[in-house]
Amino acid sequence: MNLEEHSLPEITIKAVILGVVLSVVLAGANAYLGLFAGMTVSASIPAAVVSMGVLRLFRRSNILENNIVQTAASAGESLAAGVIFTLPALVIMNYWKQFDFIWVTVIAGFGGLLGVLFTIPLRRALIVEGKLKFPEGIATAEVLKSSERGGAGVKYIAQAAVVGGLFKFGAAGLRIWTEVLEVARGVGGTIAYFGSNLSPALLSVGYIVGLNIAVLIFLGGLCNWLIAIPICAAGQSWPVVDGETLSAVDWAHKIWSTQTRYIGVGGMLVGGLWTVINLRKSIFSGINSGLRAYRSVAGKEGQIPRTEKDMPMKWILILIIGSVVPLFLLYQKFVGQVHVSLPMAVTMLITGFLFSAVAGYMAGLVGSSNNPISGVTIATVLLSALLLLLLMGRSAKDGPPAAIIIGGVVCCAAAIAGDNMQDLKAGYIVKATPWKQQVMQMVGTVSAALVMAPILMLLLNAYGFKGHESAKENPLIAVQANLMASVAKGVFEGGLPWSFVWIGVAVAIAVIILDEYLRRRGSSFRTPVLAVAIGFYLPFQLAVPIFAGGVIHQIIKVYHKRKSTAKDAVEIAGRHGLLFASGLITGEALTGILLAIPIVISGRPNVLAVLTKPLGTWPGVVLLVGIGYWLYRTARGPR
Repeated sequence: MNLEEHSLPEITIKAVILGVVLSVVLAGANAYLGLFAGMTVSASIPAAVVSMGVLRLFRRSNILENNIVQTAASAGESLAAGVIFTLPALVIMNYWKQFDFIWVTVIAGFGGLLGVLFTIPLRRALIVEGKLKFPEGIATAEVLKSSERGGAGVKYIAQAAVVGGLFKFGAAGLRIWTEVLEVARGVGGTIAYFGSNLSPALLSVGYIVGLNIAVLIFLGGLCNWLIAIPICAAGQSWPVVDGETLSAVDWAHKIWSTQTRYIGVGGMLVGGLWTVINLRKSIFSGINSGLRAYRSVAGKEGQIPRTEKDMPMKWILILIIGSVVPLFLLYQKFVGQVHVSLPMAVTMLITGFLFSAVAGYMAGLVGSSNNPISGVTIATVLLSALLLLLLMGRSAKDGPPAAIIIGGVVCCAAAIAGDNMQDLKAGYIVKATPWKQQVMQMVGTVSAALVMAPILMLLLNAYGFKGHESAKENPLIAVQANLMASVAKGVFEGGLPWSFVWIGVAVAIAVIILDEYLRRRGSSFRTPVLAVAIGFYLPFQLAVPIFAGGVIHQIIKVYHKRKSTAKDAVEIAGRHGLLFASGLITGEALTGILLAIPIVISGRPNVLAVLTKPLGTWPGVVLLVGIGYWLYRTARGPR
């Protein structure tokens, strides 16, 4: 059957029910993980794996039905990230005493819906015509296709998933070794630092995106942690906290989190604007084509291939208006002044679209798990706070929380946007119907939004937030929410590191000029500015395994080129390498979610630990090197 012309059943009753249930479950799991550990895990692949297992119990199921389930289910994880990165800041700032169901649901639900709607006109530009990798989208598609082929290639996914899962379980569950290798020393009045996350999933992301992007992310991190941070440290006295000298590792992280990280924020501001400028023709083309399709008569509409049918532009515009109006009313109730609430709504609409496009683009570069959504949210909170400062004055007590609310809507939109583009990429590969995926993304978003307030209240009452009066014995660190609160209050009360933001702006402009020079020369190596900004913004430990994966990818390309291997053999080996990398991501992501269950039940992060103290990092380093070699051998194929 030609899936281009004929559609298998996609939106079925069992697919909708399973998608909604998984969306709610994954939203709860990732809400806890994000507040506890400061990061969430992408759920597209785990949702696809769970869906395949459940739907196999039915007599009739197919690849497009599985794709629909993972599309809805992954929305819960993404929306959880958007919510927990921002709304707990309102409790931390003592503006809220609890999470009100209506407020949280409106912000999360309509913010998430805007994320879906804003990215629909970008689908063709970023997925069909663009050269972005969308690593998790490709990995999800390979998982789905392997199951559909009756098991061909499943062994590579299964082997790698077991390896990735066991690695994660050994480090995060049994705590036999630590997940992060960090070394720092004081040298000549400054700091010398190196760190690496021991993650097979990050290694796989680097392998999928290739060397070019991996190098840029690595260089951004290198410039920050090996140049900017040592320069800052050299001009300061070694800090002492509570009578104890701070360790070199902690000092490096303190400088990064309070100063040099904002270089990445400035870079993202410029990079986001530049990305939208570069995509302007594709955006307008997507909007115009949608309007033309809507105006077409019924007979002509049949000429549009099923695999190219997005949601009609008329409904996109209606739903955008329908989402903005209640948000405007919410802002009006919040501040009680039209001259403030109207600019807030406009700011939310503009920044929401801008950063949804940026989030979709960045998801194509580095994947959803490593998409620095908190970075674009900081930029939103910063811009919103500056506008509110102008409108309300420095003494306005509602200014900082008002900026957080705008950031919350935009963060939910950006998180869903990145996830939506990954899902649409997977759908594009398996020949799904785009508008059906877009509908199911909305279903998953609304389902997750309805449970976010009860989940947050449960976590607040059970654990509380670190540094807040709600903190219990083992409080949740809520690192992003604390950062958002600091930025919002910093604009009104002073203390933001503006110099580093402007350095980031200057760096971004220089990178853009270099990229344009390389483009005109026809160079195969390019320097997209957001990849460099991501490197500055992320901890250096995340950039190292991504770079290593990119190096493995390049070695494989050179090997096949020198061996003049037959084209079919190269394609088969490449597919096997991609399947193996997908499996590593699958295993680590599934295990990361499953580990949340005993942690939440027991209330102890080390509930499964078998050792009083981990052995250190060396077991993880040895195992990760072995996994990297296994990936290389799989992608290389037989000699």
